[in-house]
Amino acid sequence: MPEVRVLPAGDTALVVEFGDHIDRRLSTWVLALARRLDEARVNGVVETVPTLRSLLVHYDPLALSADSLKERIVELMRGLQGRAQTTRHWDLPVCYDREIAPDLDSIAERAGLTPAQLVELHVATNFHVYMLGFLPGMAYLGDLPPVLAKFPRMATPRLKVPAGSLGIANTLTCIYPVDTPAGWHLIGRSPVPFFTRRPEVTTLLQPGDKVTFSPVSLREYESLMAEAAAGTLALQPIEERVGVAA
Repeated sequence: MPEVRVLPAGDTALVVEFGDHIDRRLSTWVLALARRLDEARVNGVVETVPTLRSLLVHYDPLALSADSLKERIVELMRGLQGRAQTTRHWDLPVCYDREIAPDLDSIAERAGLTPAQLVELHVATNFHVYMLGFLPGMAYLGDLPPVLAKFPRMATPRLKVPAGSLGIANTLTCIYPVDTPAGWHLIGRSPVPFFTRRPEVTTLLQPGDKVTFSPVSLREYESLMAEAAAGTLALQPIEERVGVAA
């Protein structure tokens, strides 16, 4: 097990830190503890929120003290070990056409690739969903191939990025679920609704999911967008995979 620290986060949450870097193995420990806490149904625990390398545990201080929760977390971590975990695998359409991928050419040039080679690398990657954050339904997906994992966020963010835009920065990929200001490099766009409010609030991806992308033409993208707008775009995981989780 990696070195773990349990730290206060205000007066209604604790942070359980696993290491100090982004790593899939650390993510499995984060997700394993989240599952164990959820299954234990600890009285006073309100919510667990996995992040890139830590677990945020919200609690009700009127029902549970921080010291008691810390003791319970340490207790639940005893015996936490590798075991099979079923994960969902999504294969999602993305259009990498220059018309809706404003940074594709520049990032390819900076990486020493052609745009087609960049797309090939991106669609060949099996991404891991580390966490949701920043916006409802926005998943942080890792890990980019090394040749693409060296571009920090833009110095000046765009004031408006359309929903569905696929961005890369550092080692991660994301798809913005709604229109938003953002500073990641945009190399494509997906017609998939990642966050919906009706008939109920739902998010497509969850931490621990696996994601691959399939390129579609601009015409196919527009057709899929029409289906999404009409509520007829059917999306299902292509398979359930059994992997190793801590």
